[in-house]
Amino acid sequence: MEGLLPSIGQLNALQKLYLSRCSNLKELPSSIDQLNALQGLDFSECSELKEPPPSNGQLNALQKLDLQRFFELKELPSSVGQLNAPQELDFSGCSNLKELPPSIGQLNALQKLDLQRCFELKELPSSIGQLNALQEFYLSGCSNLKELPPSIGQLNALEVFYLLECSNLEGLPASIGQLNALQKLDLQRCSELKELPSSIGQLNALQEFYLSGWSNLKELPPSIGELNALQVFYLSKCSNLEGLPPFIGQLNALQGLDL
Repeated sequence: MEGLLPSIGQLNALQKLYLSRCSNLKELPSSIDQLNALQGLDFSECSELKEPPPSNGQLNALQKLDLQRFFELKELPSSVGQLNAPQELDFSGCSNLKELPPSIGQLNALQKLDLQRCFELKELPSSIGQLNALQEFYLSGCSNLKELPPSIGQLNALEVFYLLECSNLEGLPASIGQLNALQKLDLQRCSELKELPSSIGQLNALQEFYLSGWSNLKELPPSIGELNALQVFYLSKCSNLEGLPPFIGQLNALQGLDL
């Protein structure tokens, strides 16, 4: 395989390159950066690969980059922000990824960002709020993530937000109530979270809300009753919740309530 790769930069019309599960692949040629027509690049589960694909921001057509379970990945090069077209980045299972470069906020076309099970990720850069096109954001299983930057409220296009099993997340910023397009919010088994900000009631588009497994939750803020679009509400295994407040009855669109 490695003998074939050096000349790959000559494939001027190549749109998709899939090398997933090439378990003996150890390095990539710099000529990959010459693939100007490349739209999809998949290096998922290349367990021996030591560095991400080389790039000086020349992959101008790249729309999807898949680096799932790239165990050696510890950081992303700042040049990732120079990619003009990416719509989807998948770094799920990159268990040693510790941080994201501030330049990630420059990805104006990005619609989906998957960081699930990035166990070493402790924080997000404030520039994450600049992702104006982001519709789906997955952080489930980021067990070392302790807080979200206030800039998270600037994600005006965000529709799906997964924070499932972020077991060290200590609080939610009040700015989360500014996510006007948010339809699905999953906060299950975030065991350190004790309360919801009152701004949560500003999520006018929210249809599905999952809070199961909040062992420290004792009460819900009254603003929950303002979630006029809410259809599904999960509160199972909230063992310290003392009762349902009267304002639950204001949820006229509610179809499913799991206790």
